[in-house]
Amino acid sequence: MSHYLVLTAMGADRTGCVSELTKLASECECNILDSRMALFGSEFTFIMLLNGDARAINRIEARIPKVAHTLDLVTMMKRTTGHRTFDLVKHYQVQYSGIDQPGILKVMTAFFATRKIDISSLKSEIDPKTNNMSASILFALTEKISIDELERDFLELCQQTDVQGFIKKATNNLL
Repeated sequence: MSHYLVLTAMGADRTGCVSELTKLASECECNILDSRMALFGSEFTFIMLLNGDARAINRIEARIPKVAHTLDLVTMMKRTTGHRTFDLVKHYQVQYSGIDQPGILKVMTAFFATRKIDISSLKSEIDPKTNNMSASILFALTEKISIDELERDFLELCQQTDVQGFIKKATNNLL
């Protein structure tokens, strides 16, 4: 029976940290089903979804604290279940940009939440020199939700919040 673990590690951006964490997963006989890494200032964050048998997951849970201490990382682990599948038929990407305003990301994510649309990926940035912000959101729809209506409402929201934005069909490899 497969067991699943989400592992998050955060620390100073130094060469080799991600390599050491993936090496540990391999040594513990865990599979890396999904992973994301991002830099925030001089810090990095690495998230992995691991699976393996009970012995493999127990092994990595026991070994992470020592590796984290050696690499000066803050880690968090949580057992989970396998990935849920949905009847998703089309994948889309939203992009928007403009002058940064407090609360704009909240407004944009609430737009999807109120329509019960799960966001699968989100990336936002602000250029401190120009105060311009940009964001990219990936999501998928079921047949029950009209993309035409969603796009119309989104463009109206962009106009109300004084940002430029669009929705386009995304390729599955972006998710």
